[in-house]
Amino acid sequence: MHIQFVEVINFRKLKAVRVDLTEKITLLVGANNSGKTSAMLALRHFLVDGGRFSVNDFTLSNWQAVNDIGATWEAAAAAKKPHEPTIEEWEPVLPFIDVWLHVADHEIHYVSKILPTLDWKGGLLGVRLRFQPKDVLDLFKEYTTAKSDADTTKAAAVAQLAGSQLSVSLWPKNMIEFLDRRLKAQFTIKAYVLDPAKSAPPVKGVAQPQKLSATLEPIDGDPFAGLIKINEINAQRGFGDPTIEADPAGRGAESSPRRESRKLSDQLRTYYANHLDPFDKPDASDVAALDAIELAQVAFDARLKECFAAALGEVASLGYPGISDPKLSLSTRIRPTDGLDHDAAVQYEIDMVPAGGVTLRLPEDYNGLGYQNLVSMIFRLMSFRDAWMRVGKAGKPTRAGAETPIPPLHLVLIEEPEAHLHAQVQQVFIRRAYDILRAHADLGDGKNLTTQLVVSTHSSHVAHETKFGSLRYFRRLPAGVAGHVPVSTVVNLSEVFGPTTDDFVTRYLHAAHCDLFFADAAILLEGPAERMLVPHFIRSHFKALNQCYVTWLEIGGSHAHRLMPLIEHLGLPALIITDLDAGDQTTGAAVQPTRGARQKSNNTTLKTVAPKTDVIDDLFDKQIGDKTVTHDQLFSVFVAYQCPIKVTMDGKSNLEALPSTFEDALVFENLDLFGKLDGIGLVKKFKDAIAAHKTPADLGKSMFESLRTGKKAEFALAVLDLEEPSKLVVPAYIHEGLTWLEAHMKKKQVDVLAPSP
Repeated sequence: MHIQFVEVINFRKLKAVRVDLTEKITLLVGANNSGKTSAMLALRHFLVDGGRFSVNDFTLSNWQAVNDIGATWEAAAAAKKPHEPTIEEWEPVLPFIDVWLHVADHEIHYVSKILPTLDWKGGLLGVRLRFQPKDVLDLFKEYTTAKSDADTTKAAAVAQLAGSQLSVSLWPKNMIEFLDRRLKAQFTIKAYVLDPAKSAPPVKGVAQPQKLSATLEPIDGDPFAGLIKINEINAQRGFGDPTIEADPAGRGAESSPRRESRKLSDQLRTYYANHLDPFDKPDASDVAALDAIELAQVAFDARLKECFAAALGEVASLGYPGISDPKLSLSTRIRPTDGLDHDAAVQYEIDMVPAGGVTLRLPEDYNGLGYQNLVSMIFRLMSFRDAWMRVGKAGKPTRAGAETPIPPLHLVLIEEPEAHLHAQVQQVFIRRAYDILRAHADLGDGKNLTTQLVVSTHSSHVAHETKFGSLRYFRRLPAGVAGHVPVSTVVNLSEVFGPTTDDFVTRYLHAAHCDLFFADAAILLEGPAERMLVPHFIRSHFKALNQCYVTWLEIGGSHAHRLMPLIEHLGLPALIITDLDAGDQTTGAAVQPTRGARQKSNNTTLKTVAPKTDVIDDLFDKQIGDKTVTHDQLFSVFVAYQCPIKVTMDGKSNLEALPSTFEDALVFENLDLFGKLDGIGLVKKFKDAIAAHKTPADLGKSMFESLRTGKKAEFALAVLDLEEPSKLVVPAYIHEGLTWLEAHMKKKQVDVLAPSP
């Protein structure tokens, strides 16, 4: 049994999305403000603690519809017309989550409460958890009464002030303002069984939840009680602050999701109380420990009486207590958890050199935040697992004698585990987290009990340590694209590639370690020289673009097209900076570009992405529109490659130069600089070529030959070492591409776009 997918509707930025879950680890990735936190909060609000809802959890685009319901009710009450409020009025705006389980037919005894029909034979089972009015009629009466009282009070004030105009608005001004105060009193979560036959796939990324029948009654109680064990580690863990309040009794691990134990000593105390405490349901193995505690307590009591004898005698000499009054006596109660209730309960040992010296220790608060975070999260995962599997005392029957079966599904939610962690530690954690949750004799690779881990992250290090098919990408859509306010859509990356391409992309992303899943745009580059110098061009000449979150991929023209399915699924604006790669018409061998020579490009990106031609003469004359692939207002791809430019040589201006690589394009744009630049390698060869040749064609041919064996990265480093590299003229094709991307990013960054024609 496992959760196959959840659909979140009308919750914050998630207007209607489906999030598919893998059977083991699912990673939620995406740029800032893309909806990852909304998804985690939806799971938490609906599955863990329904008391966390506020009016701000209603999707903003639905607020007007909520106020329209209130206006309709006001009008009916004012006109004293009969109005029967119904839940159907609220259905289009209510937040809900559909949880779809995949259940085998032999597991039917777990799900008898949520079966859609008696002849169900296994497969999908769905439950809707909807946040809705407890009683629509009661809500109607309370709202209309509050609104009427506010209007009456304001009218009386106006009359008292002899008709003066009052601009103040009394509560409630509208339904949203009313619910801001009365939401928890008037709304609750109710569960409904869904029909698997009506489950439909998303359409263009938009979930298609089924409509409930008007006669369908909600399920009594919690539909997942005894079915799913849920634990969470949220992002606000508060490490490094010993003043943060924790549960002083050490018994709150499962009591309240809001009161998380922030320190490892608190967690150890809680773990001890739940699983190890010999006072709680003792067995034979606990007797020796209890005996030792009893002996220690007797000895300590005797010592206390001896120490306090003089003091208590002095009190007695005052005539109090009297003969008939009880006398003071001292008795102790020793519990092991008391020994963990202090700041230095958990300590870190410090190794000394030479060995064998005094061991030094420091309290846990004196260690780094990253180490505290890692140890705490690992320990909490162990605690979650042992509580689920009822290890130790937790496995014994309660005093009432009611022993319930272990839930077959364990769902663990972790927000941003990378907080304070070094990059390598992030990778270690995500690799080990699931193994820790399964480290029990009855778990391991077994199928009877299932663990599903859902993690939201901003870390590329965490993302790259997870299988590509486990990633769920959240894409932000500004208003004007998908509605009246910004919302999000979710992409299942397991559906992007076929097996062969998927292996290539996974290996490449692991090697490149880019931030593709968290960036605002991507720039795909031809080689190392572009990787070093193009960021410099942006810093010096494109200030707005320099403020954007851009990821860089050095992949080369012959492979850039292999990433296009991923770029398209992410909806990520991309600039591909590639080479013309002219080839001989007969042999295909690389040659210097020449007009009228019937040359063909060997660059697969130019053939398949844009401008979708391999004829060099045609490529020379393509315009910006021909180099652009537009998918929607927010997502386009631009392919920049070397184009003809005008140069001045030997006193002659407006001569056409046809560069073939980034390096010779840079030289053609900066002939005066490179004609005087001293250096070695390509720098020297280019200087000598500029001095020796009088025409762009001859110079281009000479540089083409030099580049076949020259060290391009060494050349780029020499350029970076210039005294004023910011004065370099950017090659025309790169300038054209960066100008396009900067304009595109300015449009993407706004929250409201004009609707498409």
